[in-house]
Amino acid sequence: MIDGRPDGISLANWMSPEYAHWSLQHVEDFVPTAVISRGSGRVARLHTAPAPVAAISVTGAPGCSSTVGEVMAATGTNGWAVAHRGSMIAEEYHGGLGPRARHLLFSVSKSLVGAVVGALNGAGALEVEAPVTAFVPALRNCGYDGATVRHLLDMRSGIAFSDDYGNPKAEIHLLDQAMGWAPKSSPDVPASLYEFLLTLRRKSAHGGPFEYRSSDTDVLGWVCEVAGGQRMPELMSELLWSHVGAQCDATIGVDVTGTGMFNGGISACLGDLVRFGSLFLRDGVSLTGRQVVPAAWIADTLQGGADSRRAFAAGPSATEMPGGMYRNQVWFPYPGTNVVLCQGMSGQMIYVNRAAHIVAAKLSDQSELQGAGALADTLRAFDAIAQELG
Repeated sequence: MIDGRPDGISLANWMSPEYAHWSLQHVEDFVPTAVISRGSGRVARLHTAPAPVAAISVTGAPGCSSTVGEVMAATGTNGWAVAHRGSMIAEEYHGGLGPRARHLLFSVSKSLVGAVVGALNGAGALEVEAPVTAFVPALRNCGYDGATVRHLLDMRSGIAFSDDYGNPKAEIHLLDQAMGWAPKSSPDVPASLYEFLLTLRRKSAHGGPFEYRSSDTDVLGWVCEVAGGQRMPELMSELLWSHVGAQCDATIGVDVTGTGMFNGGISACLGDLVRFGSLFLRDGVSLTGRQVVPAAWIADTLQGGADSRRAFAAGPSATEMPGGMYRNQVWFPYPGTNVVLCQGMSGQMIYVNRAAHIVAAKLSDQSELQGAGALADTLRAFDAIAQELG
């Protein structure tokens, strides 16, 4: 081990179970990143009011029960926190993570990009029904021609793209290689994210069923950079991160051209995820009182489109969220608008329960072998807290 970096770690294995605990907390020590500044504004202070929520009972499968603390211990948790009515009632760190330490968010990053879209929309710089080619004309030469910003926000493009890491032929592996997050399997692999996106082709009509595609968020990030006139680190700082009362700077992984991995490359500290999640409780207003994204954007996110739930149910992959939907880069696991999720691979989560006035967050390096079961357990644990306090 040199300067804390594990021996034997490389681009080929840094996200494997052997190294994930270290690498998810040290992304900027391993791949190129750019800072998303918190700015110079005041930190949104979360009053500490500890409550014994770890002891709350969680009921899972019939005949099976545990506690919140036991669920967290069993799902690779590095840190978890719960805020109730603006007070932090639980905040725990494990395995070397601390309150000011950044951790890779994976696809929780998508929800941050979605908020940037909302801010740009509110400023009149980006119309969600506009075609993506109105912002990035080069997209006329690939499968995204004809797609709208709305299609990308709701993962309803018709692009041929798979996020299945278990499939060695899935396009997500080529995206990682183009970003420089994995060794290139061929000299023909594009050298940057934008070059890769231009190779993608359409397999079905845009606007069809929901299908989870990380590439949709990456094109969305490209559109944001054009509409906002800045690269994403500066744009997200200006429109979002400097206004939520963040305690720490965030970072984003970048390719050789400085383009960010919008779909899953952001790292941030645990408490700041709670601060971001609070926007969904407060109609887009931060804990410092700043209107960060328009109330109308939050209302649209919660309400969804006329066919959002039908499109979600018609998707080709099981989501284990009957009656739910995906809107503006966030998940709704149940019918109705009460519970909002931002979630990412290996167990990253922001949980918002509007009825119970709760925002919770979890940072993890859980094994993908635990899969949807660990996600369901975490969701049940946060639901149990909300039921107890609500």
